[in-house]
Order: sequence, then structure tokens, then C-alpha cells
Amino acid sequence: MAAIEVVTLAHGKTSVDSSAVDSLRKELRGQLLLAGDHGYDEARTIWNAMIDKRPALIARCRGASDVMRAVAFARDRNLLLAVRGGGHNIAGSALCDGGMVIDLSLMRSVRVDAKARRAWVEGGATLGDFDHEAQAFGLATPLGINSTTGVAGLTLGAGFGWFSRKHGMTCDNLISADVVTADGTLVHASADDHADLFWALRGGSGNFGVVTSFEFQLHPLGPNVLSGLVVYPFDQAKKVLTAYREWLPSLPDDATVWVVARKAPPLPFLPPEWHGKEIVALALFYAGDPKQGEKVLAPAYTFGTPVGSHVGVQPYTAWQQAFDPLLTPGARNYWKSHNFATLADGAIDALIHSVNHLPSPHCEIFFGCIGGQTMRVKTDATAYPHRDTLFAVNVHGRWETAAEDQAGIAWAREFYEKTKPFATGGVYVNFLTADEGARLHSAYGANYDKLATIKKKYDPSNMFRNNFNIAPA
Repeated sequence: MAAIEVVTLAHGKTSVDSSAVDSLRKELRGQLLLAGDHGYDEARTIWNAMIDKRPALIARCRGASDVMRAVAFARDRNLLLAVRGGGHNIAGSALCDGGMVIDLSLMRSVRVDAKARRAWVEGGATLGDFDHEAQAFGLATPLGINSTTGVAGLTLGAGFGWFSRKHGMTCDNLISADVVTADGTLVHASADDHADLFWALRGGSGNFGVVTSFEFQLHPLGPNVLSGLVVYPFDQAKKVLTAYREWLPSLPDDATVWVVARKAPPLPFLPPEWHGKEIVALALFYAGDPKQGEKVLAPAYTFGTPVGSHVGVQPYTAWQQAFDPLLTPGARNYWKSHNFATLADGAIDALIHSVNHLPSPHCEIFFGCIGGQTMRVKTDATAYPHRDTLFAVNVHGRWETAAEDQAGIAWAREFYEKTKPFATGGVYVNFLTADEGARLHSAYGANYDKLATIKKKYDPSNMFRNNFNIAPA
């Protein structure tokens, strides 16, 4: 095999001798893939089909030792580097063109200590992997809404889930992490060990190293929970959302109600004539006793005249997978996002206008309601600063073909611009698309300077830059 050409951190090119590639392949317990190798195209395929990149090298690691070797290989040759966990990031940070990818997707172990209520989760595990193990013991941690999402990217960007109002952001439940830093060493970060790095990992995204393992606090939940949907006709959206806004402050932390506005999918509990028509749905979840939850959530049926509902006691794992059919890999996705501290009339009006002009039947807008415990943590307690956020709002543009890109992107940007006056100015970093580097300071707020100082300590050459990058101070 001849030498291969690889892109460097400075976006130049360097030649890597075939003997060095062969040596790395032999050192890894996992695989080293090059273009043309069996499995290469599968390994470079991620959730968002708008991302089509061709790395020169993909190191599919099997453990921390593999990661350490791969980081050292890239560092010694100054190679452009990307890190893949679940491959679900909207911006495509899991891949790079012409550089090297450290792929953790084979590292999916989850170990639970039910007595201590702890879980140890490898860097390639998905939410489905985590929930499968933890729910065997009736335990969980707030962790997203789509079972194919990677635990690593979700957590490092702060993360939230259906019961974040009760137990905080995903990163608030992180106890420790094992991290391979830019010098190729494995360090343990916690409140008592490398505390500055531990602070930065809780919201600072993938800027500080490769996390090979996470330790989480678990909480009793399930295995069955009260959850489901109440669906209203879209011509009632103004009335429904105004009533929802007035009701929300009365909800206990056990209760979560999100808003989803889109064309109705062919849900079996909806009359067929409503399939494909615009609707506004309230997604209900209760983390406590289901009988009490039925009383608490009863007003959700009274904000108008629902066209259908399906709410009941079901496995928590089933609810975590309920939206998976709408979020399958292979479609083209473009997002725009705001944080809201309240639901203003102008934001409701903008939502109504946008949903009346959907460019694709797959597009939707959702208001992820958090608040509760997420707001009771100090702004500087973790790298994630947006403790004033009641709603993480995502305009989810989604379509099938490249020919639809222009219309879909314009639609998402229009809603973003119309709702900017009603937003806090902050943004959830995991919702940022690849063209939003200018919003970096909006993602980290007042914590940015501290993050840049920690970045200088652990990654002074900015090796981990294929992300919404925090440059070393």
C-alpha cells in the first residue's frame, strides 16, 4: 500500500507512510478503515444525510486503549481529527473530510449498580442502550427523547429529557468521566479529580478530549409511566397554546408537557381524515404516580376540542422510542433553535404562520419544556449556562432530497428571525447546525472565558476543533 494523503489541523496535507498505518491497524483491538475498505461507507454514514464527508482514516475503537493510540497517532502527525459517538449530531461533527475519525460506535457497554443507583456508560452507547439496562432495575436519568441519539454528544452538550424538570439536565446527573486528552493520556474527571475538566465537560461539548466512559446518577422511574399525546386541530393552535401557557406554572416538577406542531403522521388513534393535516400536539409525561398524574394532566384535554388522544401507562422505554419513526436516519435535516424564558404571543403567531407554510410533510416545530430543577442550578455551576430557559425551541426542517434544501432552509431561518425578539439570546449547543459558528458565544454565554482557559490547559494546540470550537485562551 502506498502512503496516504491526510488533511492536517491547518487544513494542509501530509503523507502518512503505509507502514505507520499498518502498525496502527495492528495495535488496535478495533478496526482501522480506509477508503475502499469493506465497511468504510457504512462507518462514514451518520444520521443527517446532508453530511457527506470522506475521512482518510476511521479508527473504530473497542476501548480506551484504542482511543489513546488513535489520539497519539493523530497528534504526532498533526492530523485533522473528528470524534464520533452516536453520529446523531445535526452539524455533522462526527466526521471530517480528509482527516481522521475516532469512532466510538463499537463501545456501547452499559453497567448498572442498582444499589448505588449508578451507571457506567461507554462513549458509543445510545439512549436505547442506556435505557435498556437501567430500566431492568426501574432506574433512569434525564436523557433525550430519541433512542438512537448518542449518550456522549447529548451529555457533553448538556442534554435534557422527559423528566429534566424533576432531576435537571443530563449533565447535572454526570458524576464522573474518563477522558483521553490531547496528550494521549487517560484522566478521570470528577468533582474531586480534575475538577476544572469535569466542569467543562458538563456542557462544553467535545472540545476537551474523547470521553470513553461516563458515570451517571440514576433515579427511580418506571418501568411504566404515564405518557402520551393529546392532538388538536391546528385552527385551534392560538387558543390551545395560550391556555397551555397559563396552565404551565401550576405544574409540579413530576409533570412535563411539550408542544409539537406539524402535519399529522398516520397515528392509529387519529381519524384517517386527519392524517397529513396540520395539528398541534401536547406530549404529556408524568414521572410520579400515574393516578396522581392523570389528575395533574387532565386540563390538557380541555384547551379546545381534541381530534384524538392516546395517553396511558406504558413502559418508559416505549415512550423513549415513540418519536423514533419520525427521526429515522437517512433524511436531510436542518435546524434552527432559540431558548425561550416565556411563550410570548408573537412566538405563538410565528409558529402558526410557519406551520401553515410547511415546506415538507416531515418538518415540525417543537417547544421542549424544561424549567423546574434545570432552573435551580447556578449559571456557573456547570459549563452549560442557560438556567433561565423554560423552552428549548427547535425548528426541525426535514426532507428527502437535495432539491428541497433551499426551500426548507429558508423556512427554518424565517421562523428563527421572526421569533428572535421573544428569545433569551441563548441557544442549546446540540441544536446548532454547521453554518451557525457565529452563535458560539450565545451557546456558552458568560462561561466562555473560563472554558477557553480550561481548553488551553487540556488542549493547547486545539486538536479537538471539529465542533463548535472553543479556542484555547
